[in-house]
Amino acid sequence: MPASSSCVRRWGALLCAVMLAAACGAEGEVTRGAPPAAPADAVSHFGDGSLGVVRVEPGEAVQIRSLNAITGDVAFFGLPIARSVVLAIGDYGPIHGFDVDLGAELDDLCSNDGGQAAAQTIVADRDVIGVVGTSCSGAAVAAAPLITAAGMVLISGGNTSPALTSDLMGNPGPNRSTGYYRTAHNDLFQGAAMAEFVFDELGIDAAAALHDGDPYTQGLAQAFADAFEREGGTVTGVSAVNKDDTDMVPVLTEIAAGGPGALFLPLFQPAGDFIADQAPGVPGLEDTVLVAADSLLTSDYLALPQTAGMYFSGPDTRFGGNRNQSTGRTAGDFLAAYEARYGEAPASTFWAYGYDATTLLLEAVEAASYLDGGALIVDRQGVRDFLDGLEGYRGLIGVIGCDDFGDCGVARITVVRNLGGAENIEATLENIVFSFAP
Repeated sequence: MPASSSCVRRWGALLCAVMLAAACGAEGEVTRGAPPAAPADAVSHFGDGSLGVVRVEPGEAVQIRSLNAITGDVAFFGLPIARSVVLAIGDYGPIHGFDVDLGAELDDLCSNDGGQAAAQTIVADRDVIGVVGTSCSGAAVAAAPLITAAGMVLISGGNTSPALTSDLMGNPGPNRSTGYYRTAHNDLFQGAAMAEFVFDELGIDAAAALHDGDPYTQGLAQAFADAFEREGGTVTGVSAVNKDDTDMVPVLTEIAAGGPGALFLPLFQPAGDFIADQAPGVPGLEDTVLVAADSLLTSDYLALPQTAGMYFSGPDTRFGGNRNQSTGRTAGDFLAAYEARYGEAPASTFWAYGYDATTLLLEAVEAASYLDGGALIVDRQGVRDFLDGLEGYRGLIGVIGCDDFGDCGVARITVVRNLGGAENIEATLENIVFSFAP
């Protein structure tokens, strides 16, 4: 694992080399256990104490939390991420001999209010060092400022809204919080991927998009629209529905007036169900191709008869033989353990991103901690220092590196075509018709 730029900036290349040499084996894999050796007069952990420290006494556990959508209509999306946190902690093991405690799982409800309420519960416990979550961008908008202001870090395996990190041109998003990170991709990449697919591969030069006002759905709809225009296409409209709407005919009639050849749906269920069911019956949309985003790339949605033939963009899950360098697990190992423990396969595609987010947080805590007598001291700023500018970390999703705005993910996107039916879900996920890698 190459030295992070934050390490070099803070302590210089020589000390960083000493620390990393002690932390790495002959094959370059991170080996975990005792703190890295360093000269007696040198700092042997990340951090300068500027955000305070957490003292974990003997017999106590390192405290982190999971904050994802685990109930309600979007539980199918958040539960695989929440479960990946549990499995990753078990695979990772103790930190300098101290167990890691997840506490009670918290629910972001895939909403601003849910994120805020859960964040308030988290920050009331000053022993918490970091949080894996949220699964929904709308929840992160409210949760991230509270969690990061408390000196904790928030690292997500599901958030994709550009507003939470940056515009990829060096400008922070309006909801950027220092101390926020994610392994999930920035949706500017997903918007560009679907726009290129629709314009170049499907040969459609007029398209519309539909969102529900959520930061994720609105941001991705606009990302698609902007990218489609850059491709040379015409955007006939970017319209909105309410999350609890069931009669979509009025908005679909408005969309049909523009004559789009494709309609992009970065929505959640159940709104996506009603759109797929009602759109073909609206005059002017009979031949319009429905294309959707990763929020609808779930087993429940793919099994619906009305979604057969639709196209879906989402993260490239062709992980092959990738191993998470902290645990040695492959994607195949994870999926076998997941099904053995939970009796089913993950319902959505972000499980690997949640797993890698968790091991990154645990690695950061380990790098920012040291033993003081029998107690473990964790430097809050050190957790951020480890993640800031991180390069070359090998996860299930591939090689991970964090930019200045907290984007750490692998920006590879694929488009699949739904073969239809619950019996074909696995085949659909493998039915890749387009790949995008910036």
